[in-house]
Amino acid sequence: MTAQPISTRLPALDAGAQQHSDKLLAHIQQSIRQQGGWISFAEYMQMVLYTPHLGYYSGEANKFGRGGDFVTAPEISPLFAQALANQVGQGLQETAGNVLELGAGTGKLAAGLLLQLEALGQLPTYYFILDVSANLRQRQQDSLRKLLPESLFSRLQWLDELPANFDGVVIGNEVLDAIPVHVLTWQKGAWQERGIAFESGLVWQLRPLQDASLVQAIDAAPLPDGYTTEVCPAAQGLIASLAAMLGRGVILMLDYGFAASEYYHPQRTQGTLMCHYQHYAHDDPLVYPGLQDITAHVDFTAMAETALAHGLSCAGYTNQAQFLINCDILQLLQQVSPEDSARYFPMVAAVQKLLSPAEMGELFKVLALSRGVTLPLVGFLQGDKRHLL
Repeated sequence: MTAQPISTRLPALDAGAQQHSDKLLAHIQQSIRQQGGWISFAEYMQMVLYTPHLGYYSGEANKFGRGGDFVTAPEISPLFAQALANQVGQGLQETAGNVLELGAGTGKLAAGLLLQLEALGQLPTYYFILDVSANLRQRQQDSLRKLLPESLFSRLQWLDELPANFDGVVIGNEVLDAIPVHVLTWQKGAWQERGIAFESGLVWQLRPLQDASLVQAIDAAPLPDGYTTEVCPAAQGLIASLAAMLGRGVILMLDYGFAASEYYHPQRTQGTLMCHYQHYAHDDPLVYPGLQDITAHVDFTAMAETALAHGLSCAGYTNQAQFLINCDILQLLQQVSPEDSARYFPMVAAVQKLLSPAEMGELFKVLALSRGVTLPLVGFLQGDKRHLL
């Protein structure tokens, strides 16, 4: 029996969505033609996610929450932000600095953090947000005006680029996974790069690897023919830029991923690319360009090694469940009375999703990088797994 194409298993596009996708497809086709008939997957991923007005993150469609394509931890439960605030507050106490959030999504994490930091008496002077999407920036501003009192909203500042110097806490929740990756395949004893061509539609096409530096992070263990994986030098570039900016403070990167030994395990033969469209998860990034999210898991070893090479310390690495437990999420849950069943039971279910190994608890990791901060970070006091990086 022939398998159904992924596009026939996803919700059908309406006329407006189809027109939007077709415009981006024409732009991609032109780029492929201008570059001799082939572009790297990293170039393709950059275009489908970030082309102004047409890319997934640059367009106007709703992306987050129940009405979007996927749900992030801050959308699942307000307790996520409240627990994270315990770690952020410690970092602010140590540095007397500010907060910088990268890619703030709907703004719910910013709102939850500011409200909880106020309750803890640890508010920063400024809460900076850097988001590449003008559309998302506007949505964040509209949403946060409704969620926060003016005294807290006035602390928010949106940035167009990283500041030259920064002290405080940097937060990147599900940021690294959306940075464009190169896709590589081991074939007949040599690395090939998988790119995109156009033959009556978008197709994968292999070419001999031109940049040997792309495979430096991959373990030299014997790999089966056809082994496919991703590398993300642009994510390492972001870590290097954050290191150049950071005077004294902590960088917290929360995302799904693995240490290199697991990321490039010989049994992980098809890589980690994932796509999300209206809560349907699949692995074909060539359908619905501009309308679906495309992500790859994070190689946390590469992030930590880049940080160390640029003068930062690796201050902690653990899974999301252990981090949130260390940050007292269970104690925060206990503040809601079980007798208030309308609030309590949904919160229990949400916390279970955040902590369960079968849900987000194990796959999601938290990496802490620091400079000039010597106090052990509360989120990593138990279950620190830096030895695995």
